[in-house]
Amino acid sequence: MFSYYQLSVPVYTRALTQLSHLLDKAMEFALSKKVSDETMLGLRLAPDMLPFVKQIQIACDTAKFAAARFSDTAAPKHDDNEKTFAELKQRVEQTIAFINSIPEAAFANASQKTIQLSFLPNPMTAEVYLLQFVAPNLYFHISTAYALLRSNGVEIGKADFLGQV
Repeated sequence: MFSYYQLSVPVYTRALTQLSHLLDKAMEFALSKKVSDETMLGLRLAPDMLPFVKQIQIACDTAKFAAARFSDTAAPKHDDNEKTFAELKQRVEQTIAFINSIPEAAFANASQKTIQLSFLPNPMTAEVYLLQFVAPNLYFHISTAYALLRSNGVEIGKADFLGQV
């Protein structure tokens, strides 16, 4: 049986590490094509969709808040004011550092938690939160970031998303 720590921290670390790799590829592309960070960070798949920068911010928030909620740890605050790839990379790295700073023992009671999110009407069990909210939300935003980069010419493929298995 897997623990909540095993199903969160290493999984989120891997996903965010690959997200950081995608940001590296995007930075290289922007430099080589002389595209501004502002332009790249504003990319959208549809006019009513959140831009690239928000995809990164939400992916980080999803991971940090899940780890914090499962471990009764205060998550670091981010002002959501990143304007460059370097600032986004720093946010990803800070998120990875935060979730990895939480000791595994802090997750001991995670399975008994009830999670209430202010924007949802009903609380969730820890299992529902982990499997039906956090996992799809994290991968949705990372996949959307990937799609934005790929659809705008950044040379990335599935291996850039998955990393080494």
